Amino acid sequence: MGLTKMRFLLEMLVPALLTGMLASMAEGRTHYYDFVLKESKFTRLCSTKSMMTVHGSFPGPVIRIHRGDMVYVNVHNQDDFGATIHWHGVKQTRNPWSDGPDHITQCRIQPGSNFTYNVIFGEDQEGTLWWHAHSDWTRASVHGAIVILPTEGTTYPFPKPDGEHLLVLASWFKGDLNDEYEEFLSNQTETTVLDDIAFTINGEPGDLVACDGETTHRWLVDYGKTYLLRIVNAVVNSELFFAISEHNLTIVGTDGAYTKPRVTSYIMIAPGQTMDVLITTNQGLSHYYMAARQFATFDPNITEFNNMTATAILQYRGNYAPPDVPSFPTNLPLFHDLDSGLGFLPLLRSLATPEHPVNVPLNITTRMFITASINMVNYTFEGTEVSHLAASLNNITFMDPTSSILLAYYRHTSGVYTTDFPDYPPSYYNFTGDTYPPPMSALATKVKVLNYNESVEIIVQGTNLLGQGEDHPLHLHGYTFYVVGMGRGNFNNETDPKRYNLVDPSERNTITVPKNGWVALRFLANNPGVWLWHCHFDRHLTWGMDSAFIVKNGETPETSILPPPAYMPSCAVQSSIRLEDFQDSIELVNKINVS
Repeated sequence: MGLTKMRFLLEMLVPALLTGMLASMAEGRTHYYDFVLKESKFTRLCSTKSMMTVHGSFPGPVIRIHRGDMVYVNVHNQDDFGATIHWHGVKQTRNPWSDGPDHITQCRIQPGSNFTYNVIFGEDQEGTLWWHAHSDWTRASVHGAIVILPTEGTTYPFPKPDGEHLLVLASWFKGDLNDEYEEFLSNQTETTVLDDIAFTINGEPGDLVACDGETTHRWLVDYGKTYLLRIVNAVVNSELFFAISEHNLTIVGTDGAYTKPRVTSYIMIAPGQTMDVLITTNQGLSHYYMAARQFATFDPNITEFNNMTATAILQYRGNYAPPDVPSFPTNLPLFHDLDSGLGFLPLLRSLATPEHPVNVPLNITTRMFITASINMVNYTFEGTEVSHLAASLNNITFMDPTSSILLAYYRHTSGVYTTDFPDYPPSYYNFTGDTYPPPMSALATKVKVLNYNESVEIIVQGTNLLGQGEDHPLHLHGYTFYVVGMGRGNFNNETDPKRYNLVDPSERNTITVPKNGWVALRFLANNPGVWLWHCHFDRHLTWGMDSAFIVKNGETPETSILPPPAYMPSCAVQSSIRLEDFQDSIELVNKINVS
């Protein structure tokens, strides 16, 4: 440990002194972690396979700190594939260098090399966040929770629980994930594919699948106690319903921010989101299923999807005869229950107290109206025009550049991206109707530039292009935002803003744009850097439903991007570029001509 700490001090803390970071470090403790990426074998659903993990653990290790602490994570890649790590929901104040998305803020940590992340939390962040790989779909097995406890000497804004527990909900793929990813890229016609075959709770599918009942996750509790349950949705392509049989859930936090308590019999949680709930163990001594199943908003005529239900067991301690089968939550909504799923979205409100204030921007200086769509994209390959499924924001299907956008921006390198991401869609129509214009998008690497301290409002409108309207959980790196409005149908610029909640809106880093509906977000652009914004359904991200914000420096060193670390992973070794593998040809990108 001494040598490891010395290495960290030499590589990271000495530059920190030069950039004025020592003062912020003095406010809390500094934690050091080593993550080792490597292949590990797991047996689930009667078969064994190998997949990338951290330390051979699925899910990966938990980072547990107090508010105000700082974290350094040295990632050693002993796997055969390059990867990056993203610290989901962490604001990384002035430090985009450690945010992690491949080809946005860095290139991949190649096999046999390492990279140290300096994880800088926002001074107001408290609750549950998480970390995951951010290259291809490797986050399916490379992920873990981040627990931010109250500052030492303080407590929660609710009665201190008697204990706490952590549940990570995840995907299980039958075969080799890299092979399935390549197969997905080559599929040119199907908007929804059968990808993960099961969901897991803390790495286990549960009792309702073959071969896994003996290893079902169990949570032992005492009667008459109140527990804080931290839930992370690390699933690759699905929103989930979750419930505990015969026990209510009181939501008290989401995405690392506290909320007004909300009692519910179930939750709907999107991939990328976290939720903190209180549960009181006041039922008879027995075993109770905790269950998660998909909330499916795509075309209900599509029958090939992951329709399994993952289970874990809440088990009371005590002297009693256990039931033959645990009680199942009959209130768990069914797959296509739109009313239960979409009705859950607007329920949460921020605390809005002096200790946990709300600062909603009121004087908006930048307004954007963005459509989120499933599209088609045309390109010419070897003289033949080819169409392929794509996804887009304002009809722009994002293509990863060949190097880091952040490094290009910092070094003023041209030719990597353009700064003309449109504030509005190219045309207006009945976005949620059954008739629509030609669903074509343009391939480009376009970003949106914001001045420091701009007050931003974004309306995101879901569309029904190709008849494929569905939810889109959008995640913004480097920021949280306030969800000031939400609704079904087309956004009405005259009437809908009158219903905005500007008093205690929910503060999130990931929010679902409802199927054929809209959501209104506001944030203050006070964190300089390059920040990815994308759908957290990985199939939509892979198809190009993403972009990036470049937030310019302020006028002082304290409002400017921190200098880059002494070492960043090289971009000389290229990884797959999205849309590159449609014809299994590495030369394809150089031949693309957008129609």
